[in-house]
Amino acid sequence: MKKCPAKAALLTATLMIVVPTFIRAQVTDPKQVAAQNASDHANNDVNNSIDNGLNKTENGIKGLFKKKNKNGKTDTTAKAATGSPATGPTATGAGPTAPTGPVSLTAYANYDFVPGEQVVFEDHFTDDQDGEFPAHWHLDKGQAIINKVAGDPAFFLTQGNYVRVAPRMKTEKDYLPENFTVEFDFFPTEGAYMPMLLFTTDKDEGRDIQFGKEVSTGYFKSDFSADYPGDKSDEHYFGRWHHAAMIKKGDQIKCYEDQYRVLVIPECVDCKMSYVEVGGIGDAEHPIVFRNFRIAEGGNMNLIGQKFTDAKIVTHGINFDVDKATIKPESMGTLNMIVNVMKTNPDLKFEIDGHTDNTGTAEHNLGLSQQRADAVKTQLIAMGIDAGRLSTKGFGDTKPLSDNNTQEGKANNRRVEFVKK
Repeated sequence: MKKCPAKAALLTATLMIVVPTFIRAQVTDPKQVAAQNASDHANNDVNNSIDNGLNKTENGIKGLFKKKNKNGKTDTTAKAATGSPATGPTATGAGPTAPTGPVSLTAYANYDFVPGEQVVFEDHFTDDQDGEFPAHWHLDKGQAIINKVAGDPAFFLTQGNYVRVAPRMKTEKDYLPENFTVEFDFFPTEGAYMPMLLFTTDKDEGRDIQFGKEVSTGYFKSDFSADYPGDKSDEHYFGRWHHAAMIKKGDQIKCYEDQYRVLVIPECVDCKMSYVEVGGIGDAEHPIVFRNFRIAEGGNMNLIGQKFTDAKIVTHGINFDVDKATIKPESMGTLNMIVNVMKTNPDLKFEIDGHTDNTGTAEHNLGLSQQRADAVKTQLIAMGIDAGRLSTKGFGDTKPLSDNNTQEGKANNRRVEFVKK
């Protein structure tokens, strides 16, 4: 299994002054943030569950100097990150912006990933304080912290071989359904280890999937790998956000990166998954960085090519920038599905209904939901659907499906519905 090499700089454990908890200045280089985390470790009470931590950095990272690649060769190179980080969504607090569609999503024209219909866990880290450990996660091993990339909060895994973090669930195990999807964004820097989904089966066996320039598996009955088909040049791959997604349906697993379906496991033997962690080899100068993590039950609704008779389609796969009506590219899997349904059923007409959670004022949410519904209509028209078959309505937070007091409840309430007319 191919692992991306990382070289850690040896850190000293001498800390001179203890000062109160601080808020970091915004930076755009994860390597700079993580290195600052290490030097300022005494200034942070990351989490009561984090023991020893960076005070044992010297012993903890010695093993990182001899990471092995797939061919068993030692790689001791480490280079500065190249490329410019993509600026992600930012909550402005000044009200929703007008829709900017149609969005240019040509690259995702053949994208077929559709996330599960029921959100099991979701975290964008927007409720967490910079410099602290996120409230909705467990630290199982190593060190990790919240910081920002281009103004957006992200989870930095900075120490451990393997560092392991897990969603904080009501039950620690057995929460993954038979069919599920996992999605997240990750920010690779040159020399850093790539993020891994670390699954444990119902038989307490490990299975892992690693994303990066190669998507690969480990500890399956037979391991699989496939190259990322996009631009893998350092200047275009590193220092930019990438979207990772996977779906497990029955015994089959499909893995996606950006607009590409990269890896398919037609038959996963003994793959009844119980729970999942995120991890890898964390390094203070080359952290593993991810955000927008979601687990959902189901996936790939089987509507394409069938006569549509349902009253409506409820989707959680059309996502927007925070507090905006800008459609994210990974929404194209769901949008492609809707287009195919409408082409298969030429007499079908939909009212596109936008729904939000209860964050913000009712007036704000009503306007935002209307703008998002309008943005979806604009995009579908750009994809070849006649405007006369579509109308829109925003409901804000007036029709929740779940309790708004939980992260998962809020995630299920943020949705786009296609109601048959």
